[in-house]
Amino acid sequence: MLFLYNIITLLAAQLLKIVALFSPKMKLFVNGRKTVFQTLANKIQSSDKTIWFHAASLGEYEQGLPVIEAIKQQFPTHKIVVTFFSPSGYEVRKNNAIADVTVYLPLDTISNAKQFIKLVHPEMVFFIKYEYWPNYLNELKKQQIKTYLISGILRENQAFFKWYGGFYRNALKTFDYFFVQNESSKKLLQSIGFNNVKVSGDSRFDRVVSILERDNSLDFIEQFKDNKITIVIGSSWPKDETLLVNYINQSSDDVKFIIAPHNIKSEQIHELKNSIAKKTILFSEKDNVDLSNSNVFIIDTIGILTKIYSYADIAYVGGGFGNPGVHNILEPATFGVPVVIGPNYSHFAEATALVNMEGCISIKNQTQLNEAFDLLLHNEDERLEKGHICSTFVQMNKGATQTIMNHILD
Repeated sequence: MLFLYNIITLLAAQLLKIVALFSPKMKLFVNGRKTVFQTLANKIQSSDKTIWFHAASLGEYEQGLPVIEAIKQQFPTHKIVVTFFSPSGYEVRKNNAIADVTVYLPLDTISNAKQFIKLVHPEMVFFIKYEYWPNYLNELKKQQIKTYLISGILRENQAFFKWYGGFYRNALKTFDYFFVQNESSKKLLQSIGFNNVKVSGDSRFDRVVSILERDNSLDFIEQFKDNKITIVIGSSWPKDETLLVNYINQSSDDVKFIIAPHNIKSEQIHELKNSIAKKTILFSEKDNVDLSNSNVFIIDTIGILTKIYSYADIAYVGGGFGNPGVHNILEPATFGVPVVIGPNYSHFAEATALVNMEGCISIKNQTQLNEAFDLLLHNEDERLEKGHICSTFVQMNKGATQTIMNHILD
């Protein structure tokens, strides 16, 4: 099976080069890997001590960030190496301040795994949430390098737990320890013979709790808000925006809206702006303008949404009308903001929990969205109660990072 996997991987590498000619994202994926080994050779000396973290994309990086910070604090003389599989993670965080080296992970071939691990020579390796690359894991095992899965989550429908999953189960044997998000993941691992597992929870809770300790003030958002009730719409997609724009266009001028779309391509931003009947301003147009006169503020930049959530009275988090589903609801929740989302959230434990606890409202159509916003706008007690449920939920689930660190340092 490993032989077949390696053949398929090599064929995929050639196919991706062809696809890259027609896809800008795939071009980043392919071209970004061309200089990885040279970058590692330039930035890591044979005498350096290193610790390697791998994230599939941006969400996993954010999830692992509290552990990366804790490791960096505990091992200040080690170099931190962070790898990404996806361009959507690497391109956004390639200049992060926490890692000494940030690169794409080369495709999982035997030769790539040997060369990568030889250049990085890590003392410890952390895979965040998922991604199980057999050749990398086998090479780490051969070299007896401690390898951990952190904030892991496993589901019954994964190949590990099927009759044909022997090849995939072998990949799991390479891990020294599993830190998983929930009891069901632990039981699934135990059902196939793995007892080197602990429920640590989700380290994203630690990350969002730490946000409260930072300076989240933005003068221009404060000016725009102008002490009025504000709905912050984060990471919205066109399917979300269709419903949201309908609501915005019929809403009272006493309510302000901030929209931070998932995609900030100029043509889509201007299409969104043109669909809104209210007075609307873009972030890129904000200078020398009295923002308090506008009803809608579209954020056509990245990196400030978390701070913007601190000004929200109500949050709508997008992605819930697509696959795999809703984006990160913990960022508004940590500020004690009630959250509205679309219907696709079942793959996200925190969203499922908050919907069940009634801190978060899931809607399926225009009528339900209108009802949810009207309820939260006109019933202050309901708004505050749901916000309190959200903030309490976040606080009660922090501590994953400390659990992981206690085990590693024991």
